[in-house]
Amino acid sequence: MTILEQVQMLPKKKMPNLKIGQTVRVHHKIKEGEKERIQIFEGMIIKMNHGQGADKTFIIRKIVEGVGVEKIFPFYSPIIEKIEIKKESKVRRAKLYYMRGRSGKSARLKGTMVEDEDAIAEAVAAQAEKEKKAAEAEAQKIEA
Repeated sequence: MTILEQVQMLPKKKMPNLKIGQTVRVHHKIKEGEKERIQIFEGMIIKMNHGQGADKTFIIRKIVEGVGVEKIFPFYSPIIEKIEIKKESKVRRAKLYYMRGRSGKSARLKGTMVEDEDAIAEAVAAQAEKEKKAAEAEAQKIEA
Protein backbone atom coordinates (compact mmCIF):
# COMPACT_ATOMS: atom_id res chain seq x y z
CA MET A 1 0.00 0.00 0.00
CA THR A 2 1.49 3.35 -1.03
CA ILE A 3 1.68 6.43 1.18
CA LEU A 4 -0.97 8.19 -0.93
CA GLU A 5 -3.38 5.30 -0.42
CA GLN A 6 -2.72 5.40 3.33
CA VAL A 7 -3.43 9.14 3.44
CA GLN A 8 -6.65 8.66 1.48
CA MET A 9 -7.82 6.11 4.06
CA LEU A 10 -7.56 8.67 6.88
CA PRO A 11 -10.83 10.29 8.03
CA LYS A 12 -11.54 13.53 6.20
CA LYS A 13 -12.59 16.77 7.86
CA LYS A 14 -15.98 18.25 7.06
CA MET A 15 -15.82 20.73 4.18
CA PRO A 16 -18.58 22.87 2.67
CA ASN A 17 -20.03 21.92 -0.69
CA LEU A 18 -17.79 23.97 -2.99
CA LYS A 19 -18.73 24.69 -6.62
CA ILE A 20 -17.22 26.55 -9.54
CA GLY A 21 -18.04 30.28 -9.52
CA GLN A 22 -18.47 30.62 -5.76
CA THR A 23 -16.72 33.48 -4.01
CA VAL A 24 -15.13 32.06 -0.89
CA ARG A 25 -12.94 33.15 2.02
CA VAL A 26 -10.28 30.57 2.87
CA HIS A 27 -8.76 30.94 6.34
CA HIS A 28 -5.37 29.25 6.10
CA LYS A 29 -2.40 28.99 8.41
CA ILE A 30 0.79 30.86 7.57
CA LYS A 31 3.99 29.97 9.38
CA GLU A 32 6.52 32.78 9.73
CA GLY A 33 9.58 31.64 11.64
CA GLU A 34 8.27 30.08 14.83
CA LYS A 35 4.97 31.99 14.81
CA GLU A 36 1.81 30.77 13.14
CA ARG A 37 -1.10 32.99 12.11
CA ILE A 38 -4.32 32.80 10.12
CA GLN A 39 -4.49 34.62 6.79
CA ILE A 40 -7.65 35.06 4.73
CA PHE A 41 -7.60 34.60 0.95
CA GLU A 42 -10.88 35.69 -0.67
CA GLY A 43 -11.62 35.05 -4.31
CA MET A 44 -13.60 33.09 -6.88
CA ILE A 45 -13.22 29.37 -7.45
CA ILE A 46 -12.21 28.98 -11.10
CA LYS A 47 -11.26 25.30 -11.07
CA MET A 48 -12.02 22.18 -9.05
CA ASN A 49 -9.73 19.22 -9.62
CA HIS A 50 -11.98 16.20 -9.42
CA GLY A 51 -9.37 13.98 -7.79
CA GLN A 52 -10.13 11.38 -5.18
CA GLY A 53 -9.61 12.09 -1.49
CA ALA A 54 -6.19 13.61 -0.83
CA ASP A 55 -5.68 14.41 -4.54
CA LYS A 56 -8.61 16.84 -4.69
CA THR A 57 -7.66 20.53 -5.16
CA PHE A 58 -9.30 23.84 -6.06
CA ILE A 59 -7.96 27.10 -7.51
CA ILE A 60 -9.07 30.49 -6.21
CA ARG A 61 -8.47 33.70 -8.16
CA LYS A 62 -8.59 37.29 -6.95
CA ILE A 63 -7.37 40.66 -8.22
CA VAL A 64 -4.81 42.51 -6.07
CA GLU A 65 -3.93 46.05 -7.18
CA GLY A 66 -4.80 45.25 -10.80
CA VAL A 67 -2.86 41.98 -10.88
CA GLY A 68 -4.55 38.57 -10.89
CA VAL A 69 -3.43 36.20 -8.14
CA GLU A 70 -4.30 32.51 -8.07
CA LYS A 71 -3.71 30.00 -5.30
CA ILE A 72 -4.10 26.24 -5.41
CA PHE A 73 -5.41 24.68 -2.21
CA PRO A 74 -5.52 20.94 -1.49
CA PHE A 75 -9.12 20.20 -0.48
CA TYR A 76 -8.37 18.36 2.77
CA SER A 77 -5.21 20.27 3.67
CA PRO A 78 -4.39 20.68 7.38
CA ILE A 79 -3.37 24.32 6.72
CA ILE A 80 -6.98 25.23 5.88
CA GLU A 81 -8.69 26.38 9.07
CA LYS A 82 -12.13 27.02 7.56
CA ILE A 83 -13.88 28.05 4.35
CA GLU A 84 -16.71 30.60 4.19
CA ILE A 85 -18.93 30.83 1.12
CA LYS A 86 -19.75 34.48 0.43
CA LYS A 87 -21.46 34.44 -2.97
CA GLU A 88 -22.74 31.89 -5.46
CA SER A 89 -22.67 32.79 -9.13
CA LYS A 90 -24.50 31.24 -12.04
CA VAL A 91 -21.95 29.58 -14.33
CA ARG A 92 -22.19 27.43 -17.43
CA ARG A 93 -18.64 26.14 -17.55
CA ALA A 94 -16.67 23.58 -15.55
CA LYS A 95 -13.51 25.72 -15.63
CA LEU A 96 -13.60 29.53 -15.57
CA TYR A 97 -10.25 30.16 -17.28
CA TYR A 98 -11.82 32.95 -19.35
CA MET A 99 -11.92 35.05 -16.16
CA ARG A 100 -8.13 35.42 -16.44
CA GLY A 101 -8.56 37.75 -19.41
CA ARG A 102 -11.16 39.94 -17.74
CA SER A 103 -10.90 42.86 -15.37
CA GLY A 104 -13.18 45.46 -13.87
CA LYS A 105 -16.92 45.13 -14.44
CA SER A 106 -16.54 42.41 -17.07
CA ALA A 107 -15.00 40.15 -14.41
CA ARG A 108 -18.25 40.07 -12.44
CA LEU A 109 -20.70 37.19 -12.63
CA LYS A 110 -24.39 37.27 -11.83
CA GLY A 111 -25.06 35.64 -8.52
CA THR A 112 -26.60 35.81 -5.11
CA MET A 113 -25.04 36.56 -1.76
CA VAL A 114 -25.03 33.65 0.65
CA GLU A 115 -26.34 34.44 4.11
CA ASP A 116 -24.09 33.75 7.06
CA GLU A 117 -25.54 30.64 8.73
CA ASP A 118 -24.45 31.71 12.22
CA ALA A 119 -26.14 35.11 11.85
CA ILE A 120 -29.35 33.44 10.65
CA ALA A 121 -29.32 31.03 13.62
CA GLU A 122 -28.82 33.94 16.05
CA ALA A 123 -31.66 35.91 14.45
CA VAL A 124 -34.02 32.90 14.66
CA ALA A 125 -33.08 32.32 18.32
CA ALA A 126 -33.62 36.00 19.14
CA GLN A 127 -37.03 35.95 17.41
CA ALA A 128 -38.04 32.80 19.33
CA GLU A 129 -36.95 34.41 22.62
CA LYS A 130 -38.97 37.53 21.78
CA GLU A 131 -42.08 35.47 21.01
CA LYS A 132 -41.62 33.48 24.24
CA LYS A 133 -41.46 36.68 26.32
CA ALA A 134 -44.54 38.03 24.54
CA ALA A 135 -46.44 34.79 25.28
CA GLU A 136 -45.42 34.94 28.96
CA ALA A 137 -46.54 38.57 29.20
CA GLU A 138 -49.88 37.65 27.61
CA ALA A 139 -50.31 34.77 30.10
CA GLN A 140 -49.65 37.11 33.03
CA LYS A 141 -52.25 39.57 31.71
CA ILE A 142 -54.83 36.79 31.52
CA GLU A 143 -54.09 35.62 35.09
CA ALA A 144 -54.37 39.17 36.47
